[in-house]
Amino acid sequence: MESKIFLPRNFPACCSYFPVFHFPASVMLGARSLMKLRLIFLAIALAIPFCSAAENWPQWRGPFFNGSTTEQGLPIQWSKTNNVAWVAPLPGYSAATPVVWEDSVFVSSPDAQKNLLLICLDRRNGHVRWQQTVGAGDREKGRNNFASPSPVTDGKHVFILFATGDLAAYDFSGKKIWARDLAKEYHPFSIQWIYGSSPMLYKGKLYVQVLQRGGGQAGYFAPQGEAAQRESFLLCVDPETGKDLWRHIRATDAIRESQEAYTTPIPLEGKDGTEVIVVGGDYVTAHRTDTGAELWRCGGLNVGHESSWRIVPTPVVADGLVIACAPKRDPVLAIKDGGRGLVTESNIVWKLEEYTADCVTPLVYQNRLFVLDGDHQMMTCLEPGTGRTKWRESLGVRDIFRASPTGADGKIYCVSESGTVVVLSAGEDFRILASFPMGESPVRSSIAVAQGNLFIRTAENLYAVRGNP
Repeated sequence: MESKIFLPRNFPACCSYFPVFHFPASVMLGARSLMKLRLIFLAIALAIPFCSAAENWPQWRGPFFNGSTTEQGLPIQWSKTNNVAWVAPLPGYSAATPVVWEDSVFVSSPDAQKNLLLICLDRRNGHVRWQQTVGAGDREKGRNNFASPSPVTDGKHVFILFATGDLAAYDFSGKKIWARDLAKEYHPFSIQWIYGSSPMLYKGKLYVQVLQRGGGQAGYFAPQGEAAQRESFLLCVDPETGKDLWRHIRATDAIRESQEAYTTPIPLEGKDGTEVIVVGGDYVTAHRTDTGAELWRCGGLNVGHESSWRIVPTPVVADGLVIACAPKRDPVLAIKDGGRGLVTESNIVWKLEEYTADCVTPLVYQNRLFVLDGDHQMMTCLEPGTGRTKWRESLGVRDIFRASPTGADGKIYCVSESGTVVVLSAGEDFRILASFPMGESPVRSSIAVAQGNLFIRTAENLYAVRGNP
């Protein structure tokens, strides 16, 4: 008689090579021994990365909030005809990144009539499944418009926010679940270059930050006299009902444009549980998820107390540290969690003062931190725990970058505003694998990766690129 050990039926395909273990009758196994062996083999199997399982891209910086994914089998180079699975024309330009859940791709867009749209496409062929008009109105400032925030999804609903303050939830069939107008509830957003923060979804709560000009300082949407009513805040919403769970007023001593931010909040699993990290208004702050109360705040982002130090890059977490990029000529900061109140003197672990990322959000991938200076086309690779620079090199493109880099399949994908794609090796040494033009500028949307595809949004189209279409 033989004893057998079976592995669970629901193991992913990458573990399908595991055998059924047979023990001859001469090897007598008691019930306890057999159970121990089963647990050992189960632990071994669970330790193997589920590399073959396709991943979603549910938020603007992906499944890990840092621009990376575990997707593999992606191409190094493509053209408009080679390695392109499909091309879907879009009704208007937006800097918003597509989000993907299984066979659904969601994009936000304005149209020629200034409607603000949420569009759902079929991932397999690019056909439009449905589109809904969420709001209306547009005002271009530079190359920004009201459709800059990216959608977010939990696989059941998709949530969208526009710079008009229109916040809404839809199911995957296009049915509206709820809708709100934050501008009517809390005044129109007062931000010089147009509101661009994306909503963040984590552990069953939807977070929206509005870091704007207030305190009597007139902004683009806040005439003198009204500006004092416009406070910066972090809002937590029940995604099922759309109702507020809490709203925290976020104070700052920043002045004029420095009060404003285009960052998106991120989660941090900290010493006291889950925290929400917010960057802007000259500070990094950590907040409780049950009340929004501020746990700690760290300065150092605007040491000269300048009046135009708006912050664009969203923070990332690497090696347990919050990495925040100050604007213009100020530094990159690595901040440890913990403490209460002002922790500028105690919590800054390292500071990189030679260069920063004025507009581009950093990438954390394969235990490395990548900071792209989009104005000077320079990529820096650092050790996130120490801040030690491993290399700093030019991307070889004479163009600015506003889209954030994406890490996948051992590669780093970058796209310039003119539509030039640069693919780097994510290895120890700097190496450009490919550089080629796609055109269709301006391109400010970061590349999303999901379900074996790269999703690249240009001013005109959404491209789905894969290795073997």
